[in-house]
Amino acid sequence: MDLDPDLAALGPLGPFFALRTSPGGPGEPAAALPTLARAYTAKACQEAPGSAGPDVHGDPLALRVRKVTRALHAPEDRIGASVAQQGLAARLWSVALGCAVLYGSVPDLAPGLLRWDPDATAPDDLWLTEVRALPGDAATVAATILDGHLEPLSAALRARHRVAPGLLRGNSGSALAGAARRLDLWARAQGRPDLAARARALTAELFTHPLLADTGTPPGAAFRRRSCCLYYRVPGGGVCGDCCFTRPPRSSPRAPSG
Repeated sequence: MDLDPDLAALGPLGPFFALRTSPGGPGEPAAALPTLARAYTAKACQEAPGSAGPDVHGDPLALRVRKVTRALHAPEDRIGASVAQQGLAARLWSVALGCAVLYGSVPDLAPGLLRWDPDATAPDDLWLTEVRALPGDAATVAATILDGHLEPLSAALRARHRVAPGLLRGNSGSALAGAARRLDLWARAQGRPDLAARARALTAELFTHPLLADTGTPPGAAFRRRSCCLYYRVPGGGVCGDCCFTRPPRSSPRAPSG
């Protein structure tokens, strides 16, 4: 099935999968939103003396991390950075995996084509400015999401915050596993075991990628990551369902980085 201009097949899977395909006209607010390319490459802003936070003018990633950190009442900005990264990873994996399974191809999700509202609520609000098809194989999906987005996103975050690369890779693996579970459940509920099987096969192949292979085991319904996203350090947060911990640590101030 060819990609349709609205990527309408993604809508029934839920808000993490749905993707807007128009950023609005020149006079509309959405048209002024930054691209993800801008978010990954913007120079990190320094906190102004006496300010309540960083100067986020021109730095959408700083705005997002600050927003998430405050919403969680997190004691450290690296926690907000981790949660923000995992949320964006979940959106990107969901769109790519959903399209690959439902359409057999993926849209070009180049960072310069995706506009992003860093001040929106979760899930991350994204607009794709042009729909053009790419192959739906694992190599293309990995190149699109890992190389095109998650690696430059990780580099940008690590330039600003004390976030270990293994933790961020673990977030990426967890986000992929979560998207795959949702897609598998939806396909089964629709009486489409063929789509469920396609999702499992594609996900298993993606987890052979060097950046994902050591993030958790196994890459299925029982996925358990080898790192922690730090959510347990949020007041009342606890541990996630796929965390390497079975209960929040008490003695160590830091979670393992994976």
